[in-house]
Amino acid sequence: MSTLDDLPCDERLVVTTVRDFVDRQVRPVVRELERSDTYPEALIEGMKELGVFGLAVPEEFGGTPVSTPCYVLITEELARGWMSLAGAMGGHTVVAKMLLHFGTPRQRRHWLPRLATGEVRATMALTEPGGGSDLQALRTVARRAEDGDGYVVDGAKTWITNSRRSRLIALLCKTDPAAEPRHRGISVLLVEHGPGLTVSRDLPKLGYKGVESCELTFEGYRAPPDALLGGVEGRGFTQMMKGLETGRLQVAARALGVGRAAFEDALRYAQERESFGVPIWQHQSIGNYLADMATSLSAARQLTLHAARAADAGRRVDMEAGMAKLFASETAMRIALDAVRIHGGHGYSTEFDVERYFRDAPLMIVGEGTNEIQRNVIARQLVARGGLDP
Repeated sequence: MSTLDDLPCDERLVVTTVRDFVDRQVRPVVRELERSDTYPEALIEGMKELGVFGLAVPEEFGGTPVSTPCYVLITEELARGWMSLAGAMGGHTVVAKMLLHFGTPRQRRHWLPRLATGEVRATMALTEPGGGSDLQALRTVARRAEDGDGYVVDGAKTWITNSRRSRLIALLCKTDPAAEPRHRGISVLLVEHGPGLTVSRDLPKLGYKGVESCELTFEGYRAPPDALLGGVEGRGFTQMMKGLETGRLQVAARALGVGRAAFEDALRYAQERESFGVPIWQHQSIGNYLADMATSLSAARQLTLHAARAADAGRRVDMEAGMAKLFASETAMRIALDAVRIHGGHGYSTEFDVERYFRDAPLMIVGEGTNEIQRNVIARQLVARGGLDP
């Protein structure tokens, strides 16, 4: 049974609509856009028209909300066409959900309708130049302004996706640097571009082209009092960790899309290419590659959908999302490499898409919390829960 069969009819229609968009508008142009590292303005506009940026926003705020399994499958379809497009809506969705769950009524009214249409795009700013996985060791500080009007922010962030084009940035920072334990001094500020905030440089990347990843510098940046997510200081670490459950599911779904694209290209090529008088899939070594690729991809999808269903049931899913992200990303990397092997010399050529999949796949291993960190999260939760639920 197809994974689509588990969705209600209206959600199946959304997924198939996005699939058609990818096949008709994305795949014919992706190679040229990726090679020139061109921002996909027209494709982003198409995603807005499809309602992709409002998938986590309730109808009362103008969104087109879908279940988390549906969101996973939509993300997979986008990443199948071009992983960068799925990345362009990943952090946006996390910020929308954080606003929905933790925002004040005024913050929700102000931001969610514009996030739903994509008029305002959002991103997260977590990672800093001096540290990656240890988010509690933040050095970006937001101090109360002496005149009592909001906060003054100083610090730097790096690897911030969409940071030039996102009008809303969910900034993880310290509002009480002396707090113990450290997480109690961390807050999220909802900031916009303005004086004191500089996009200092774009980072050159192996893959993930088209969409920018930048360094941000805050020097005396003024944030208004109502920029504090939820209106209470010291809750930012908990808010962001909850948001990252969605973020890691989204990265897992991106990995599914890249892995699926690599597998489908390899399967097609193995049927068309002949050696020693037969299609190469008939050679046992190639057939074994294809069998393992399909099996691992199916397992990764089920693991990701399991975590998505658990999230919709209201459960804490940091372990489940971590498992999905860990397994799906490692699977995508193996499939991308095996797709290059199956293509032989052609797999190393930019005339074939498999080399792009091979460059895009590593991002999901190191992004949204490295897989080494995911293993730590999983181990802690296994101990805390007394093992794995049957």
